[in-house]
Amino acid sequence: MADMNTCDTQTTPLLSVRDVVKTYGARTGCADVSFDLYPGEVMGIVGESGSGKSTLLNCLAGHLEPDQGQVLFDTRTGGLTDTLTMSEPERRVLSRTEWAFVHQHARDGLRMSVSAGGNVGERLMAVGARRYDTIRAQAIDWLGRVEIGEDRVDDRPSAFSGGMQQRLQIARNLVTGPRLVFMDEPTGGLDVSVQARLLDLLRGLVREMGLSAIIVTHDLAVVRLLADRLMVMKDGRVVEAGLTDQVLDDPQHAYTQLLVSSVLQV
Repeated sequence: MADMNTCDTQTTPLLSVRDVVKTYGARTGCADVSFDLYPGEVMGIVGESGSGKSTLLNCLAGHLEPDQGQVLFDTRTGGLTDTLTMSEPERRVLSRTEWAFVHQHARDGLRMSVSAGGNVGERLMAVGARRYDTIRAQAIDWLGRVEIGEDRVDDRPSAFSGGMQQRLQIARNLVTGPRLVFMDEPTGGLDVSVQARLLDLLRGLVREMGLSAIIVTHDLAVVRLLADRLMVMKDGRVVEAGLTDQVLDDPQHAYTQLLVSSVLQV
């Protein structure tokens, strides 16, 4: 069951994925995945290691090129446009303005040699901000929104804890008000108490900003807290999909039942 279109009240999806396939030689990364994501909606993707969830996310975000399929985004000027056929400059603009990507390891999404304020400011400068005082003020404001004190604005990320680095990466990504955020295991590798704090922060920001998001995780507690809808992947294919509570409370596929019952370690 790879197609999941359950939002009848909306006419135009923000993202429309059609028959995406990615292979690595004889191995399938993901196969025949289709779904629509609507404005303000959060989609969770779960599965064990090697299930294809991260491959799919990277295909959607433009980090990998699918072998076939379409990834249509509702652009402000041209409506639904296949991002896979865009020119490289067009994709870069999209990634700087309308999209954001939160990496599992914050170091992959930060410039570790640049101050916390500089990391946030760089994203603003990429969309045309030029006044230093305005950029700094916005950086301080966003650091505050992710619970990093103003007194740390000139500190480098290497001086931060893992949880603080992840919160800084979130500030860097969201400061420009993207419409779609890709998250790859955003709480992975963090202590349980730090995870809870970060999840609470993410939930508040997603709702406050009306973000659409796609979250890849192995943690069912993460998707239950954040995701409106859920896709379960196994061996590169979507085996079950639907409203998050419905899938987790009444799983139909045997693999999903294993995930929910924690018999299978993911």
